[in-house]
Amino acid sequence: MATAAVPAGPPKKGRSKGMSERRLAALMVSPSMILIGIVAAYPIGYAVWLSLHEYSVRVAGLSRWAGLKNYTTALGDSEFWSAVKVTFIFTGGSVFFETLLGLAMAMAMHAAFKGQGLLRTVVLVPWAVLTVVTAIMWQTIFEPSLGFVNSLLGAVGLPNDTVWLGESPEALIVMIIADVWKTAPFMALLLLAGLQVIPNEIYEAAKVDGATAWQRFVRITLPLLKPALLVALIFRTLDALRIFDLPFVLTKGANGTTTLSLISYETFQTNRILGLGSALAILTFIIVMIVSFVYIRFVGGNIRGMAEE
Repeated sequence: MATAAVPAGPPKKGRSKGMSERRLAALMVSPSMILIGIVAAYPIGYAVWLSLHEYSVRVAGLSRWAGLKNYTTALGDSEFWSAVKVTFIFTGGSVFFETLLGLAMAMAMHAAFKGQGLLRTVVLVPWAVLTVVTAIMWQTIFEPSLGFVNSLLGAVGLPNDTVWLGESPEALIVMIIADVWKTAPFMALLLLAGLQVIPNEIYEAAKVDGATAWQRFVRITLPLLKPALLVALIFRTLDALRIFDLPFVLTKGANGTTTLSLISYETFQTNRILGLGSALAILTFIIVMIVSFVYIRFVGGNIRGMAEE
């Protein structure tokens, strides 16, 4: 006896289930997001509040509303624009040389040879050294009486009486060298990760076609390494714009080495001009955010385009 076919009902929509899953995900993530928002928003908001007031250096807690006066004072100060110039020169010089040196180190660490693990360990040692220790070490190296740089220059017939950390722009050059020595391994580590995802079959096919080592590097390695390279540039550029500890220990900002973070610290902490110091810190924050936006808007778009290709 044939059974009557039960008519199939309308297909169930998964929208309600999807919405419930999204709500559940939002509920699970919201405590962490609220905590992160409080931790990040409170210091920024408090700094903005401080920057809109003038505070007495004699009477603790005495203040008055200043509006944008601290910002106009900072923007009209030649020392602020000098710090902006030094910060961008330092960022451009250090990131440029770190990229070149980091790429060379990554290529060396990626090559297959005996002792590869030892090389990777040695290369990463500078990155593990504290920035304060790095500053003291390079301060000693370039010290005229204790270091050996002037001795080496004199041995090859070059002037050996330079007071490196006591002159400008020599002090800034030393600061760039110290930063490159410390952070080039970080750049190399990021680029090494990019090199390891490039298939070896591509290189083998290029060798069969007669491509030289330089042609393989220019037409295979660099194009396929661009996403990792651009990410490394973003990290290092934003980090260099906020540099503080290296110039603070190395030169205390003397002889043309005062960066934005350092002038903000000196105004706020050393001179106790709280309103102006907070305004300088907010301006530094705005500059870093603008550079971040430019990177995300243009460089980030290139990364997505290359990933889609």
